[in-house]
Amino acid sequence: MTRIFTFALTIFLLGCGVETAGTAATVATLKAQEARQGQEAKEKVVDQIDAANKQAEQRLNEADNKPAGY
Repeated sequence: MTRIFTFALTIFLLGCGVETAGTAATVATLKAQEARQGQEAKEKVVDQIDAANKQAEQRLNEADNKPAGY
């Protein structure tokens, strides 16, 4: 009887460990996905800033090249 109880307890505790490892893997996957999305958002913002800077530079150049009567 003691052997059956010990075996059942061992199986139960191993099952808890497997669930914990699965949960940790899921959390790690979600964090990696979150990091990728953050990086993509950062790249998008940097691209938008670069485009705005380029547009501002073009406008400045156009303003410098206009005749004085405008």
